[in-house]
Amino acid sequence: MSFQATVRHNRDVAVIDLSGRLVLGEDSQTLRDAILGLILEGERKILLNLKDVTQVDSAGLGEMCAACTNVTNAGGEVRLVTPVRIHGQMEVTGLSNVFADYPDEGAAAESFRREPTKV
Repeated sequence: MSFQATVRHNRDVAVIDLSGRLVLGEDSQTLRDAILGLILEGERKILLNLKDVTQVDSAGLGEMCAACTNVTNAGGEVRLVTPVRIHGQMEVTGLSNVFADYPDEGAAAESFRREPTKV
């Protein structure tokens, strides 16, 4: 399965549904392009939905960190929907301290409303 990043909106939150393997190569470029496109459109609340991601390697984790940096530098924030199989990887690498992650999209989207994005 090739990696895909599909953008949609949950009210005022831009959601990027990711599916497939987020690994070195064109796959990580797909995420980068989606993030940069949203920044150019003025989106500042971005949610990465990882529920359909089957594998993440170090390059994929690096792209997620770059996405966070780019969005933060633009005055926004990235939050994650992280399934259990990826949450463990986030904990081991220490990235669970970098990203706010949630078990489902509803909780993640609502968090933007409860905890406004830092500007």
